[in-house]
Amino acid sequence: MDGKTYQSEEAFLKDYDPTQFERLSLTSDILIFSVSSEKTNNYRKLSDKYLSVLLVKRSNYPFKDKWCLPGGFVGMEESIEEAARRVLKNETNLKDIYMEQLYTFGDPKRDPRMRVVSTAYVALVDKDKLMTPLKEEAKWFRITTKETKEKIEFFLKSEDEVLTFQMKKVWKDQTSDRHWYEEIENESIAFDHTKVITYGLSRIKNKLEYTDIAFHLVPEEFTLGELQQVYEVILGKQLLDPAFRRIIADKVEKTGHYQTGGGHRPSALFRYKEK
Repeated sequence: MDGKTYQSEEAFLKDYDPTQFERLSLTSDILIFSVSSEKTNNYRKLSDKYLSVLLVKRSNYPFKDKWCLPGGFVGMEESIEEAARRVLKNETNLKDIYMEQLYTFGDPKRDPRMRVVSTAYVALVDKDKLMTPLKEEAKWFRITTKETKEKIEFFLKSEDEVLTFQMKKVWKDQTSDRHWYEEIENESIAFDHTKVITYGLSRIKNKLEYTDIAFHLVPEEFTLGELQQVYEVILGKQLLDPAFRRIIADKVEKTGHYQTGGGHRPSALFRYKEK
């Protein structure tokens, strides 16, 4: 077809041969984070919060018996977002979860079967508020990280299993603090999903600064202590009270109500200040 002149689009399409191009496949992967409260018998103490990620165990090759994010191929008659919702329901049983597009991952060797490009979606929920039970092959893993200048160590723990992997930052543009992530060590997570998890966690941390994402994880009326825990568990570090109050100063307002009971001094309740 190269060099041939056509008089109309209809003539071009009639002569067009799509088999002359190599084909790639498109998938959608779904990264679901949860911030939820630990169970405690100490009614005087505010329940600690922790971060989790939802993984599914692969039953087929490649990467048989390894863990990965919920994901699957996009059908010819569906949008990428429709595929993401279908796959999430099929693999985990979850539905009606608000998701945002995270990034498109297209390393040529990310899937050993063929050339596969994946558009990943990310969501942040409280898993204890989900009404639907998970499928047997899906499981929540609690996330803790340890970061140094050289690497980021991830520890993912469920009730009966511990997964670990290590990542490092690769700077794209140091003047604007733009960077990417490369895998150092991994024996448990399939495909390039360590990169998806790492990049997704970084995105969620950044969103704390300019969105109301943290307020989706506290009640409509909350104490500043509850809200601070949400920030700390996502950021992976403790915040000094004065620094935290500066962060949320323009985002909250007093309700005039107080949290009472539980054996502690009444605490002022706040709500999210609509812009």
